[in-house]
Amino acid sequence: MINSASSNSRHRLVIVGAGGFGREVARWAGAVAPTDRDWELGAFLDANPDALARYDVPWAIVGDPATYQPRPTDRFICAIGDPRTKLDVCRALVDRGAIFTTIRHPTVVVGGACQIGVGSILCPYVILTDSVTIGSFVTLNVHATVGHDASVGDGSTISGHCDVTGFAQLGQGVFLGTTATILPKARVGDFARVGAGSVVLRHVQAGATVFGVPAVPIQRAERTEGSS
Repeated sequence: MINSASSNSRHRLVIVGAGGFGREVARWAGAVAPTDRDWELGAFLDANPDALARYDVPWAIVGDPATYQPRPTDRFICAIGDPRTKLDVCRALVDRGAIFTTIRHPTVVVGGACQIGVGSILCPYVILTDSVTIGSFVTLNVHATVGHDASVGDGSTISGHCDVTGFAQLGQGVFLGTTATILPKARVGDFARVGAGSVVLRHVQAGATVFGVPAVPIQRAERTEGSS
């Protein structure tokens, strides 16, 4: 069980999404020293009210993110993996008055002149080297690395053990599968998806899905009329 912050904390942390990653985020949040946060662990939002039924989690699901009305004392973080869904949910909550915080595990290393947007999650052993720009609502999962002068756009999800190298640019809503590598100065367009283990050498067009070493677009087979 995670130890709660002291009773004089003013806010309640609400985790949007009670799936596996949401439960992980609760653990990472609990590792943040009480002196480094102004919230205490409190609740989840999820469309499935029974999402935590099989798990020993000491916080309840208090509503559906689509309809929940934020309270002044709530502070939010979003544990939804799909970037487009994450951005839609977060922006809708902000429109209803939600205030997001940022979670940074104590093992995270952040170099000089780095910028981290609100609502982002930096999981254990993430490294941002120097002059890195991270947008809002970005997820950087365990052991992900972002090199000097690189940027990651709003709502992107960077899976575990990914390597975004120097001067690389990721647009908004990008998804990188586990161990994907973005080589120096490469660009990945908005809402593109890079498969696990792939290596991006140069550019990925917006909305494309790429896979392989080097990463190439995945062509979806189209069924012609009369085909089986």
